[in-house]
Amino acid sequence: MTSWNVTETKDGVQFKVKLQPRAKKNEICGVQGEEMKVRLTSPPVEGEANDAFIKFLSKRLKIPRAHIKIVSGHTNPHKIIHIEGIDKTTLMKNFDIMLNK
Repeated sequence: MTSWNVTETKDGVQFKVKLQPRAKKNEICGVQGEEMKVRLTSPPVEGEANDAFIKFLSKRLKIPRAHIKIVSGHTNPHKIIHIEGIDKTTLMKNFDIMLNK
């Protein structure tokens, strides 16, 4: 069982992420503390890594990019993410699937 902390909100979920830019490939690595750890090939320049993360997560979860928001941490590798229109159970199930790919 992971210690990843996902909070349900009135319109979706919120959770913490640690982004590692300039990686060899885009991938979800697992849980580090209370954060989902994600490696991205994009550099941390002018929001490129943030945009790449939103696009990556949108594709993996099959939800519109507009439903994924960075609540805090725009210039920091540690971020708080909010996703509209998904519940905690669905997110956790998808996270487990993404980890096992």
